[in-house]
Amino acid sequence: MARIDLSINEARRKNAINRAKERNIIIPTFEEQMYPEKMPAKIKEELKSLGVWDLHPRNLFRISWKNEPKDEGGTFGGVNFVELPSSLTGVDARIVALVGKWFPTGAHKVGPAYSCLVPRLVTGQFDPTTEKAVWPSTGNYCRGGAFVSQLLACHSVAILPEGMSRERFEWLEKVADEIIATPGTESNVKEIFDKCWELRNSGQELMIFNQFEELGNYLWHYHVTGNAMQEVFAKITGEGDRFAGMCSNTGSGGTIACGDFLKTLHPDLKIVASEALQCPTLLNNGFGAHRIEGIGDKHVPWVHNVRNTDFVTSIDDNSVVHILRLFNEPDGQKYLLDQGVPQETIEHLSYIGLSGVGNLLSAIKFAKYNELTSNDVVMTLFTDSLEMYTTRLAEYTEEYGPFTRDTAAYNYGRYLMGENTHNMQELSYYDRKRIHNLKYYTWIEQQGRTSEELNDQWYDRNYWTEIAAQRDEVDQLIKDFNAEVGIQL
Repeated sequence: MARIDLSINEARRKNAINRAKERNIIIPTFEEQMYPEKMPAKIKEELKSLGVWDLHPRNLFRISWKNEPKDEGGTFGGVNFVELPSSLTGVDARIVALVGKWFPTGAHKVGPAYSCLVPRLVTGQFDPTTEKAVWPSTGNYCRGGAFVSQLLACHSVAILPEGMSRERFEWLEKVADEIIATPGTESNVKEIFDKCWELRNSGQELMIFNQFEELGNYLWHYHVTGNAMQEVFAKITGEGDRFAGMCSNTGSGGTIACGDFLKTLHPDLKIVASEALQCPTLLNNGFGAHRIEGIGDKHVPWVHNVRNTDFVTSIDDNSVVHILRLFNEPDGQKYLLDQGVPQETIEHLSYIGLSGVGNLLSAIKFAKYNELTSNDVVMTLFTDSLEMYTTRLAEYTEEYGPFTRDTAAYNYGRYLMGENTHNMQELSYYDRKRIHNLKYYTWIEQQGRTSEELNDQWYDRNYWTEIAAQRDEVDQLIKDFNAEVGIQL
């Protein structure tokens, strides 16, 4: 039986409650993150005086897709999303993306970090007065973990590869209590796991929140991201429109869980898992290194429900790098305007980070492969924005030379309009099983999971639904915790 452990440790829970009283901490429920209108009015009033990234416990309530899109003092509205026109995508299908820029830390990964820590905190399994919270990541998740730890008065340890963007490290230096840089870049997840084992064996009091195996990661995206996508679909579509697909880089394997929720409402929807062509683990059992930051690979995440995945796409990191330049260099934006891309769309292109470009290209490949029409909607998400990669643009200029109108024309034609259906696969039953079986080498041989649970993930049809069904139970534990903290609202 697959469940997030919600057993209570009363003594440690009491320590967490006392810490929350001292630090004026109130914890939001999943329901409040999904539906901010259900938050207490006093919380919303307090948020009006806070910046989105401020290290204040009330910003726990801003872990939502519905933050008002402003840096200071916003409350809530609808889901933040953009629809990209065919002049930019080259396909008739409607490609729509949720925008992660307006989360605290500028990336939606703060949500899974919250969802991994909070169940342990409110049950007393994690004691913030004695233990360190360790956040292994290729970038955005450990930033989210450091942020959530600060808001929940926990000591944080951020682990990420040394080759990640300078922006990530500069921010962590101000927020995380400790930073550990491991060898390599986004593909070097094994080195992150090795560091975790070293810490486990060090004798320190700590708890490791490994997003690649933490079921809370799955739970948050299933409910919060899944419902956000459904709300957007209902808002923008009419009679005869179809929810054709949801595309997501696999990364930690959590985000793609929103597709499991969406399939309960749209059984014909296809879930598309994306990765870097330079490290084609899902497509070709391959390995390598790539430049699409934030989608660490060379393994299959434990929390990825592979049996429910329909397509794999592998995206060339050269395309991603050159499209990021096209979207953000002045001559690139001028060229796009001349190609009929609306000014409003151009103003929103900075919402798209490197992994977001990868998701966009995956959606384009899926639309072309399936010959989708204007009645078909394909949804994806932009995890973070250009804010995490401004130094990369300078590096690309040094590597490739100045960005001119000729560069823009080439990048638009070659990498955007020229995206095709190569390096993708529609998965059969045994294709899925092949990918699922790759979990054995990371999770059973290296990380101590059992082959029995691996088989349960594949054969037990209740494995994933039991995890999703725990949302109400976790929310009640949060409410009980807040009641004992006793802060008046």
